[in-house]
Amino acid sequence: MPKNTSHLRNILELNLAMLFISTSGALGRHIDMPVPVTIAFRAILAGTILFLFCKWKKISFSVASTDRFTIIIGGVLMGLHWITYFYALKMSNVAIGMLSLFTYPVITSFLEPILLKTKFQKMHLVLGALVLLGIYFLVPDFSLDNSYAKAVGFGVISALCYALRNLIMKTKVSNYHGSILMWYQLVIISVMLFPIFFIMDSSGIVTQWPWTLILAILTTAIGHTLFLFSLKRFSATTASIISSIQPVYGIIIGIIFLKEIPVLTTIIGGVLILTSVVIESVRSYK
Repeated sequence: MPKNTSHLRNILELNLAMLFISTSGALGRHIDMPVPVTIAFRAILAGTILFLFCKWKKISFSVASTDRFTIIIGGVLMGLHWITYFYALKMSNVAIGMLSLFTYPVITSFLEPILLKTKFQKMHLVLGALVLLGIYFLVPDFSLDNSYAKAVGFGVISALCYALRNLIMKTKVSNYHGSILMWYQLVIISVMLFPIFFIMDSSGIVTQWPWTLILAILTTAIGHTLFLFSLKRFSATTASIISSIQPVYGIIIGIIFLKEIPVLTTIIGGVLILTSVVIESVRSYK
């Protein structure tokens, strides 16, 4: 296969991964079950599929005892990230939920010097200010009575959990297959949320199972696995630049299936946040 054709195919595959992952916005809004119940079913179903995939590929499940605590914390943070993100979606719309989550690349740039002892760069203050300005446009009225303000709050907490999870797992990615790390995190989320079935009403799965299954298979198992494979063909920076298309895909899916058309201030806020993501990604590449 010619090099240009191969590169184009790789770009298309990465965009397909982003498209699949971005369905989380519309599905999170559409699935009519309590958020922790939805996430529990998502983790159990996706974990089962990934387990079968790893068995089929004969990938080793063994993990060094020194890495177990880190992977457990990673799973807890991933669970919190999903739960707070879905609450953000329920309280607002696909656009605000996804855009507030995409503050995570800039949050990561602030946390990395603290956790991984890297050098802090002054440019991150500028990017942080750009993100705050974007958040202001997402929710001009910061009031506890405003559900959109609460949604952005949950979205930023979700972004913080996701950034922390990525940073602590960063040291383990080179030692293990990505699917195994994802599977262990899904197991931890499943165990963590299993008591929810005795506390909250989970009978909604009878009518919501098709959408929950799509969330588990398409969004989680296939989307994240495709994304992990794409990291073999692209640098993490290139992948992260392209991943900033996620909210755009998510908003388009929301417009088509949920008839959620974002207002002008949401679009302006989104452009500011995504601009900061692209600038940070390009800077780290250079």
